Amino acid sequence: MARERKFTNPELFKATKLLLIGDGYDSFTFSKLASMMEVSRGSIYKYYENKDELISAFLVYEMNRFLQDFNELDKSGDFKTQLFLVIDFIFSHSEIHQILEIINQIPKKSNNPYLSNQTRLKTYYVEMYKQFQIIIEQGKKEKVIKNHLSNAIILGMIFQTIAIPNHFGIPQDQWIASIKEILSEGMFTKD
Repeated sequence: MARERKFTNPELFKATKLLLIGDGYDSFTFSKLASMMEVSRGSIYKYYENKDELISAFLVYEMNRFLQDFNELDKSGDFKTQLFLVIDFIFSHSEIHQILEIINQIPKKSNNPYLSNQTRLKTYYVEMYKQFQIIIEQGKKEKVIKNHLSNAIILGMIFQTIAIPNHFGIPQDQWIASIKEILSEGMFTKD
């Protein structure tokens, strides 16, 4: 039997993240988490009633960290500079794509901590897109992005670059440079 030991929320969330990214939402259990952390399941249940409450708290924690890190970036400069900064940032936080997918997998429930976390997640999600839309709007003002293109489509394309599989093992820096070039200049030659 695992021994009782104290742990911090960051420690718990780090292990939660590893399990969720490695095994997925459906395979996540308190038993696996407790084993990974070398604690008893009961010690986790002292803080969280069920896996959905824990996972939603973890998602709030991750989204909050993501937004804090993004807000600390120096976002001065022209649109292309900011676009490249955003792409670098997204790739440095590449798990955010998987984390955002998990939000939709949690069944809707009615317990108070879970509902509170869901409300906060929606707020963070909206805040994240507002931050990125400001950059897209700057590109439109600078006339480097076509005004008729939807911000949602542009943002979706930028965020989905994380999910493109690198089947050929292209070095990460070359991979990101190619994505930046395609997003900023297109894939067609000028001829």
